[in-house]
Amino acid sequence: MEQSVWIVGPDSPWAFRRTREKGICFEPVKGPYLASLPLIWRAARLMRTQRIQIIHAHHGRDIWPTILAARLSGRRPKIVISRHMAKSPSSWFSRRFLLKNCDAVVAVSKFVQKVLCEGVYEPETDDPERRARPPLQGDHKKIHVIYGGIDTNRFRPFDALAQRKLWSLNRDNFVFGVAGAYQLPRGKGQRQFLLAASKIHTKIPEARFLIIGRGNMADVLRAEIIRLGLIGKAWLTPYCDDMPAAMNAIDCLVHPAIGTEAFGLVLCEAFACGKPVIASNLDGIPEAFSFGNYGQLVTPGSIEGLASAMLNWAQQPPKQEMQKEEVHRNIAEQFSFITGTRRMLGLYKTLLGDRRAADAS
Repeated sequence: MEQSVWIVGPDSPWAFRRTREKGICFEPVKGPYLASLPLIWRAARLMRTQRIQIIHAHHGRDIWPTILAARLSGRRPKIVISRHMAKSPSSWFSRRFLLKNCDAVVAVSKFVQKVLCEGVYEPETDDPERRARPPLQGDHKKIHVIYGGIDTNRFRPFDALAQRKLWSLNRDNFVFGVAGAYQLPRGKGQRQFLLAASKIHTKIPEARFLIIGRGNMADVLRAEIIRLGLIGKAWLTPYCDDMPAAMNAIDCLVHPAIGTEAFGLVLCEAFACGKPVIASNLDGIPEAFSFGNYGQLVTPGSIEGLASAMLNWAQQPPKQEMQKEEVHRNIAEQFSFITGTRRMLGLYKTLLGDRRAADAS
């Protein structure tokens, strides 16, 4: 079946180039995108002129503009919304009326589905984001779990000696890495990572502790490295846009998240490269961990537990190449782009089933 795909989004040379490379039609929105009016107008006109059957919103700020555009189009397309966060919508209005105004909600993990269907409550926590995550009201049968995908043709085991050289690493170094943005106030647990490193770096002198990513915590993290006596042992890498090489350059991924986490696709990227993972036993992270099951889950925020796990895995022999390939295959079966696309197309086809019959008549 031939399919036509359009993307409506902010006007940028990068977006135009990437969509053109993929053969996807791109409808640019100029002006104050955050105000949503250009988005609503362009999307409604596109749905009407191109006879769009399904409209899919992927970002929280786009949900209600998408719903409004669909109503204004006069086409009554099926409305699909993806939920990538491990918390419920912040407004009472969205929690009350979102399910009534869409045809399907895609949850990126079973944990996100639990939040949206049942709610998750932790009244004793100090984190206000975790204290109360109430469910959506309405027909929960509209909520479907579809995992995100990674490029498993690129995320696979290979020799990343060149990347290690770029990061001033030698063959004897055992490299722990945290990969992800480090935005205030807590990032992905990078400060906890450095605190754990400070407890074990003298016990494993060849260990190195890399913070891979970018964000507005850079100065804070550099100050922590100095304060903890980790100069020459820990550092922030230059921005890396080749994450398969980065994953293969490290020996163990550390994901010490302490906020909320919908799933943790970065764990699957590490597993696909045959690397062990030490991660927080938090929200959707154990769900992601279960697909590779190579490494260790630790108590969120426990510096002692994190340090102990890091010390343990620095002393473990690495998997053989055949074992790494087996882990890669397990991840590829569940998280390849092709697998994710097939699952999403399956949902689209289900939603369009009665619409095609109606059009045929």
